[in-house]
Amino acid sequence: MNNLSFYDWIIFIAGIVLLVIIGYKGKAANDSSDFFLASRKSSVFVSTMSFVASEISAMTIVGVPAVSFADNWSYLQFFLGSAVSRLVIAYFFIPVFYKYNCTTIYDFVGERFSKQVQYTSSIFFFITRLFASGIRLYATALALSVIMGFSLVTTIVIFIIISLFFIAFGGIRSVLYTGVYQSISFYIMAILILSFIFTSHGCSITDLFKIADDDSKFTILNLSLNFRDPNIFVLAILNGIIGSLASFGTDYEVMQRLLTLKTRKESQKSMIMTIFATLGLILLYLIVGTAIYVFLKVNSVSYTDNTDKIVSYFAVNFLPVGIKGFVFMTIFLASIDLPLVSLSTSFINDIYKNIVHNLDDKKAVIYSKISMIFFALFLGIIAYISRNEKGMLWFAFEINGITSGSLLGIFLLGMFTKIKGSKIIIFSMIFSSLICLSFMILNRKGITAVPWSSFVIIGTSISFLLPLVVEKLKNLSVK
Repeated sequence: MNNLSFYDWIIFIAGIVLLVIIGYKGKAANDSSDFFLASRKSSVFVSTMSFVASEISAMTIVGVPAVSFADNWSYLQFFLGSAVSRLVIAYFFIPVFYKYNCTTIYDFVGERFSKQVQYTSSIFFFITRLFASGIRLYATALALSVIMGFSLVTTIVIFIIISLFFIAFGGIRSVLYTGVYQSISFYIMAILILSFIFTSHGCSITDLFKIADDDSKFTILNLSLNFRDPNIFVLAILNGIIGSLASFGTDYEVMQRLLTLKTRKESQKSMIMTIFATLGLILLYLIVGTAIYVFLKVNSVSYTDNTDKIVSYFAVNFLPVGIKGFVFMTIFLASIDLPLVSLSTSFINDIYKNIVHNLDDKKAVIYSKISMIFFALFLGIIAYISRNEKGMLWFAFEINGITSGSLLGIFLLGMFTKIKGSKIIIFSMIFSSLICLSFMILNRKGITAVPWSSFVIIGTSISFLLPLVVEKLKNLSVK
């Protein structure tokens, strides 16, 4: 049964119409430079807010409240490390990408090592991004299926169709403009939920601080030395730094936004600004989860279902008409920009153009749009098979750690060493990913207990050090 009123649907439809109007600004993208990079004419504000929309998405506005509702604020430990990583990306990664005039960031490893390494890096990006975004799509579809009363499959299909329709207008330009719209909606949604909680049903800000503090909901630092726990401070900070270096610095889905700026300095400024913009949103959604916990406790409401559904449950059962519609619209918007542009851009630029030479701009755009359809189908399949997984936020991190560390190690090799070669680098990427995948499988079987937060660290270390060790042994054997 549909859980939205007529007025809620009006708000939702108005939000989608506005999305289409904003996305239509990118309709003139007829050449590859405009479709892939917005002709490098974006502004710092637009780039920053679009980056935040890509980073936050449904995984945060649904997943972060679920974490603070069920546990505490220890998620902030990861962001502390993430903030450090953004400074590293701004002052080391971005200058290199602009120096090599990269269309995609994998152009860099192609120039630095070989085209074979570029192909491999692009394929690793496909794997990482498809799984991470597929899980994010599932998170959003799950939340909206609760609100709309639709089946999970129906909701996923709706997402994919609308995403394909609107993104095909103008490539990255459409994604940039709608990203600003999404980010602003994220702020408003959190503020509306908190305003409702603290102005009704006898739940005050005083209750929030007292009850949440008594139940240790504001705990941020986990100073335990139990290295089997992925949320301890040491591992969280390391994973925040290395994981964010991998997620941002080597993931074209987010870096594509920063490459739309004209100069290196503008791109660096945008990256630094994301620290403050993202922190504000994360704090708001941590408060949302804790506030919902306090609200239910004050009103003697027991919740025993999957905590990943808590925002949807709260919206359906407690939020008034209007606010419920806006929450529904915002969650929908949170995954509407599936990573179809970055995936298709990487496929055409990093693989197809290197196989089929002399590909003109018009065909590059057409083929990019065609490839979007195939990537959309993959995302839908992955979203569906994720339906039995609980704790989606942590599961997304776990999946991301399997391949992203391998990519980061190769980028660091290219930036900070003079090593050459191709076969050993590709081998190290595959080997390090298989090691992390093995730990993930063995952990689930109870054979090992390697925390998922160390996957990125392990993958980065192996893919970075293995080529150096082999190179050193070669030099010794020659002597």
